[in-house]
Amino acid sequence: MIEYSKESQTFQLQTDNTSYIFQVLANGDLGQVYYGRKIHLKSNYHNLTTREIKDATVSWKVDQPDIQPDVLKHEYSVLGSGDFRFPAFQLTFANGSRVSEFKYVDYEINTGKQRLPGMPSTFDDTNDDVQTLTINLTDQLVGMDLQLHYSIFPHQDVIARSATFINHSNDQVVIDHAFSTEVDLPDANYDLIEFPGAWARERQLNRAALRLGYQGSGSLRNATSHQANPFMMIARHDTSEDFGEVYGFNLVYSGNFLNQVEVDQFQTTRILVGINPTEFAWNLGPGSQFQTPEAIQSYSNQGMNQLSQQLSDFYQDHIVNPRFSQQPRPTLVNNWEGTYFDFNEDKLMTIVNAAHKAGIEMFVLDDGWFGERNDDTTSLGDWFVDKNKFPNGIEHFVNQVHGLGMKFGLWVEPEMISKQSHLYEQHPEWMIQTPGRHQTPGRNQFVLDMTRPEVVDYLFKVLNQIITDTKLDYIKWDMNRYITEMYGIDLPANQQLEMGHRYILGVYDLYDRLIKSNPDVLFESCASGGGRFDLGMMYYAPQAWTSDDIDAAERMKIQYGTSYGYSLSMMGSHVSAVPNDITGRTIELSTRARVAYFGDFGYELDLAKLSDDELKQVAWQVEFYKRYRRLFQFGKFYRIESPFAGNVTSWQVVNDDQSLAIAGRYQLMNEPNSPYLRIKFKGLHPDKQYRINDSEEIFYGDELMNAGYFIPNILKTMKEQRLRTADFSSQLFVIKAI
Repeated sequence: MIEYSKESQTFQLQTDNTSYIFQVLANGDLGQVYYGRKIHLKSNYHNLTTREIKDATVSWKVDQPDIQPDVLKHEYSVLGSGDFRFPAFQLTFANGSRVSEFKYVDYEINTGKQRLPGMPSTFDDTNDDVQTLTINLTDQLVGMDLQLHYSIFPHQDVIARSATFINHSNDQVVIDHAFSTEVDLPDANYDLIEFPGAWARERQLNRAALRLGYQGSGSLRNATSHQANPFMMIARHDTSEDFGEVYGFNLVYSGNFLNQVEVDQFQTTRILVGINPTEFAWNLGPGSQFQTPEAIQSYSNQGMNQLSQQLSDFYQDHIVNPRFSQQPRPTLVNNWEGTYFDFNEDKLMTIVNAAHKAGIEMFVLDDGWFGERNDDTTSLGDWFVDKNKFPNGIEHFVNQVHGLGMKFGLWVEPEMISKQSHLYEQHPEWMIQTPGRHQTPGRNQFVLDMTRPEVVDYLFKVLNQIITDTKLDYIKWDMNRYITEMYGIDLPANQQLEMGHRYILGVYDLYDRLIKSNPDVLFESCASGGGRFDLGMMYYAPQAWTSDDIDAAERMKIQYGTSYGYSLSMMGSHVSAVPNDITGRTIELSTRARVAYFGDFGYELDLAKLSDDELKQVAWQVEFYKRYRRLFQFGKFYRIESPFAGNVTSWQVVNDDQSLAIAGRYQLMNEPNSPYLRIKFKGLHPDKQYRINDSEEIFYGDELMNAGYFIPNILKTMKEQRLRTADFSSQLFVIKAI
């Protein structure tokens, strides 16, 4: 997988289907040669490394005018020596100089991939033929080393990259910024595909052609955010779900990030992914080192469905906690939208008993169980049970849930503090605040300083005790606001720009300690819904609450957009009550479930308020989902029709041997006198025979994929399905090989 040509000093990184090639240049820098569909290994690539002298462009030396940094494709670029594009890193030395010259020294190749200490990262626990290349560079003038790390995951066509800065000098060096990966593509004939959004409408698909200059997205909210996501794609203009070239990039990190794409004067496309340079700096003292988060990159020449599928396989094997990566996630009911803060033990037991009767496997107790928490103005940080709601203690309630054979989950928001709390009375200095400045609330709450070890120690102690006392099965870890007035009381002035990174390292530390002490507890990440939906969180919490918006029509877009960069098993996907609390929309229970099936299924309502007929539907839905749960959570997912393109959404999951598939089709508005409708399924075996929904007719896979399957007009099936409206209709197709 990793070959080195001594003749041309070229490194050739090969996965099953891709090649990534770079070389050592005459000046000791590293230059990119090729990244794309797999090509044959050669000792040199003169055709791909030909250089032409450009006028009005600086050169490395008078006698080597063809080495012009501003024209070359670089591996990890720096500003100050002729390359005027945005650099991969920037350092400031003791004398104020900001020019670096890291030159190639040597390399090493190791089998496998180890985890990064103190940070989420990729790993290889299964001997999956992974190899790791480390390139060693040095700047002799200032006494610093730079290591570039490449881990090759051949069977998923993924490369994980990061950088390590090591200070061997006697002086302090400031890292002004340091990205995790750089890719310089030789042309700009691409579209940038990103997933911006907002609270309640996260990860909406946005596709636009690259243009000259800077473009991209990022976050300065000290979380990856609702507004942006670290996953992005670079695709040829004609690339579709099933055809064409596409590159995918993602960052294994949960704080401020930047995905930046720059098209320069020569139509070279520079891609940088990493920590956002704004509001970041790191003081690297003598003898210390700094490790960037890991970024992953992947390529497919078979369209975006293929890219998503190889990334999904990669996440399951090399990102997600192995204890849960292939473990089916339980069906659940969460009481939040059913009760909000207005509950007690007796009221909750009516929901629990209804859930048990319907076959639901877990009850999750949401916000309001602790301190004096009857609204959102108080008690965050006071992680002790509210005896007014649980006079016999929460353990008594949990024992009843467990006594029914159900699992129990609990909502917590560890990173937050209320000013009306015992914790704030005891430790006001633990709250993030800038001295002398106004303190900005969000949801009536403030943020604990996770850079302080005593804060992390306190949270570990109280949360670990709750887990122990209640024998918890699941934790929903929320974070309902971004950080303002960022300042570390314990940090000196020259380290204040380190705080954002130090904060998220503190969060990771708390996750890591709780997981190691409670390895059987399933964690779900939540940040007011999908505000921290990233691979850094997925390393600790194998699934995330996809969005606070559970309206089925909105979830079609949210889940469709999310599916490009993340696995179905990562998406918490529930059925809400109607009218929906966020949109006010009423959608049939059948459609709400058929959307929610494609993820980690559950309910977010008061089951005790449903009619007998609705409860029967819920029981059927739960039984159906459990029958096909592994397919829904771990099957190969195909996007068919996009909600961003029209009135219809459709998608499909297929098992490994193509013997079973389930497709969902959803139509927002019914159309009068509509044309004949068909759905063209994907991922089936062309020569296998299939039945659809136990039909009498038998179909070959090639017919279903190429000619399609007839969809009857919804008006003809309204009575049969007992629907109140023809709008927001849905069909589910269970496709079984015979």
